[in-house]
Amino acid sequence: MSGGAAMEARDIVSGYGRIGVLRGASFSLMRGECLGILGHNGMGKTTLLRTLMGLLPCRGGQISFEGRAIERLPAHRRARLGLGYVPQGRQIFPALTVHENLQFGLLAKSGSNEILAQILDEFPELKRLLDRPGGALSGGEQQLLALARALCGKPSLLLLDEPTEGIQPSIVAAMIERLHDLRARRGLTILLVEQNLDFIQGLADRALLIYRGEIGREIPRAALADPNLVEEFIANV
Repeated sequence: MSGGAAMEARDIVSGYGRIGVLRGASFSLMRGECLGILGHNGMGKTTLLRTLMGLLPCRGGQISFEGRAIERLPAHRRARLGLGYVPQGRQIFPALTVHENLQFGLLAKSGSNEILAQILDEFPELKRLLDRPGGALSGGEQQLLALARALCGKPSLLLLDEPTEGIQPSIVAAMIERLHDLRARRGLTILLVEQNLDFIQGLADRALLIYRGEIGREIPRAALADPNLVEEFIANV
């Protein structure tokens, strides 16, 4: 980790319509860190990422990114500042080719040819799939495409929501290795929402528990290596 806070959230409140989900969530994320968010379904994990990205309004509290207040900025402005987002379910465009999906991620960037060349160097599996519709890809290939598309924006902080959902267990280890490589190559900071404990253990420097819209206990790296300890943390939030 390179030191200093990449993102800080203080008492953020958010939800859907009249339904409140986040009730004063707070955390700090250091530059170069991979921070995991653990919690049962319905506790606010996806809502947290969508609020940080600007896809849901922040109704209260503060969000800062690299020292700048962003809670009132729209999602596209946050993306230009260096936030990238890979949503749950991937949300690629199934009728568009792999190349067209990647071009969509490049719309707001100059030097798109150079960026695309770098992406295909980092994701060589996509080279043979460039003309294939996104909907014809396997779950693992779609996840790689969603990750590559997010990286087309050259983010410094990547928000990942359940990246192993619908992925074969045999591919999970390869995805962990890929993300480690991307962190080293790009100096990425990662905020990772995931229920697959093996994936969290393989990537995260530490994890936080979210319960009923609030960030609770921290699980340090040493405790993450013991599934029994993690279950004990979760059971006692």
